[in-house]
Amino acid sequence: DTACKNRPLDLVFIVDSSRSVRPEEFEKVKVFLSEMIDTLDVGERTTRVAVVNYASTVKVEFPLRTYFDKASLKEAVARIEPLSAGTMTGLAIQTAMDEVFTEEMGTRPATFNIPKVALVVTDGRPQDQVQEVVASARRAGIEIYAVGVDRADMQSLRIMASEPLDEHVFYVETYGVIEKLTSKFRETFCAVNVCALGTHGCQHISVSNQATYLCDCYQGYTLNPDKRTCSAVDTCAPGRHECDQICVSNNGSYVCDCYEGYTLNPDKKTCSAMDMCAPGRHDCAQVCLSNDGSYRCGCYEGYTLNPDKKTCSAADVCAPGRHDCEQVCVRDDLFYTCDCHQGYTLNPDRKTCS
Repeated sequence: DTACKNRPLDLVFIVDSSRSVRPEEFEKVKVFLSEMIDTLDVGERTTRVAVVNYASTVKVEFPLRTYFDKASLKEAVARIEPLSAGTMTGLAIQTAMDEVFTEEMGTRPATFNIPKVALVVTDGRPQDQVQEVVASARRAGIEIYAVGVDRADMQSLRIMASEPLDEHVFYVETYGVIEKLTSKFRETFCAVNVCALGTHGCQHISVSNQATYLCDCYQGYTLNPDKRTCSAVDTCAPGRHECDQICVSNNGSYVCDCYEGYTLNPDKKTCSAMDMCAPGRHDCAQVCLSNDGSYRCGCYEGYTLNPDKKTCSAADVCAPGRHDCEQVCVRDDLFYTCDCHQGYTLNPDRKTCS
């Protein structure tokens, strides 16, 4: 079926457009939103759609009451511009609760029993607190799906998402492949055949088989002996992954991570020690010395490291044992010159006196 026979939803997309999301990547997010809209049964009496755009600030692009046809929705999505700057995810969810999930803005009354769904798309870690906001959203009956891209923080996604996490947390490696999630959400939101109507008893997937059906599981799960329920395969068990340092299970799949002081290479598997002495990464006043994913501070010649192990003070070049003047040492910032007592004169070697 090209038209989705999903149950009606009040669906709000909450989209991260912070500085880390490059313009071409944000265009791919908009393509993903448009393709999602194509899979939905959009209408005033069926599924209503809103979009909240956020970075350091939050902008309600359009509420649930504005557009009730796919063409108008997709045109509105195409006009969205990124906001850049930070990642205030908690503020965005709070704004959706206060300014979108209200009857004034088009949310159907509770007596209609229409699910309230928020779908958050982000590639970073929230720069504000989300835990209390998410708890408040759950109490308000809002179901939250969290989609992480590339650098997204998995722990934050799991904090945001509704239970069960297996069905509400999604991850893709790049914005270039975010569209592959469309079919997963189509399965989540739609009932396109008798297998998807929920009467078959399969925990994950029902596969039509002429007059009957068979149960199957999503990738990363295995069918239990009861032939209906599924168990997650431990994708991070030894020998099941290709991560160089840390394996993080993720919804029947896995992502790789690195120990502190290391960064994930473009292959998304191996790790390299970070240059901890790169500009902006250290707090040494003068010299930074890399040390296998860590660093220590040093000083230029003529300076000594202070007890804070970060800043430097000019050394006393005229201290005993630090100069080779026979009689008098005269300090001149980081250098010195020699002189003689009254009645003596400095020899040509500029050190001894006669």
